[in-house]
Amino acid sequence: MSPGEKLDPIPDSFILQPPVFHPVVPYVTTIFGGLHAGKMVMLQGVVPLDAHRFQVDFQCGCSLCPRPDIAFHFNPRFHTTKPHVICNTLHGGRWQREARWPHLALRRGSSFLILFLFGNEEVKVSVNGQHFLHFHYRLPLSHVNTLGIFGDILVEAVGFLNINPFVEGSREYPAGHKVPCSHALPQGLSPGQVIIVRGLVLQEPKHFTVSLRDQAAHAPVTLRASFADRTLAWISRWGQKKLISAPFLFYPQRFFEVLLLCQEGGLKLALNGQGLGATSVNQQALEQLRELRISGSVQLYCVHS
Repeated sequence: MSPGEKLDPIPDSFILQPPVFHPVVPYVTTIFGGLHAGKMVMLQGVVPLDAHRFQVDFQCGCSLCPRPDIAFHFNPRFHTTKPHVICNTLHGGRWQREARWPHLALRRGSSFLILFLFGNEEVKVSVNGQHFLHFHYRLPLSHVNTLGIFGDILVEAVGFLNINPFVEGSREYPAGHKVPCSHALPQGLSPGQVIIVRGLVLQEPKHFTVSLRDQAAHAPVTLRASFADRTLAWISRWGQKKLISAPFLFYPQRFFEVLLLCQEGGLKLALNGQGLGATSVNQQALEQLRELRISGSVQLYCVHS
């Protein structure tokens, strides 16, 4: 498979909308596939020291006139004696009854990570890993297809996840998996199975490695990214190295998604939804794999197989 080719066998629900870095505010973008239960939007940035207010709007369209409906309006306000958040819905050009949350966890001059997790009946919002609020929908979630960010905010990154990666345990908003990370594969790998690894590259990265091991701790295949020489390579059990001829897509302090699709006789690789090639692995060896091991200069948010 040539670089840039799509991985057709992977269901659409696994594909990650490319993240956006350092957009200019006001910023309006389409949400690929719209919103649905289980989808998550991640917003990372900094509140300026002189910030008065900003807003994040999940809109039903992107027209300027008439103004589109806003299913969920998230509006932190800092200029009052008691900073707070206002949430509301705009329908037919009219604001509905507003909801107010005090004890705002955002601070002027501080960085933040906000997660918007969309459920069947409500959206849950966490700030810096702590649950902050939930808001019941007043308009159908299926009508939302646009994200708008306005006001006093410096946005570093916007990420879109089609499947909530935080449901693997009882915690709603975990900080992530520790690295190195070991993930059991009790049944081995079979054709059609997909391994998903999502995370954030650290500020001064050195390497990132994903290896598949059998019960004897042998690794028939390893995927390794080297930040020093900006190469991505398959490494066999015997140390043979095969470079992947594609642009190096790992960047410091940026989100990534690695997908490994098991097929008869090997594995296909996709990074941020783009197919980057394949490697041959004996089918018997794939069936005998019992451990997925991840190490390197990353913070993990999701490991799924």
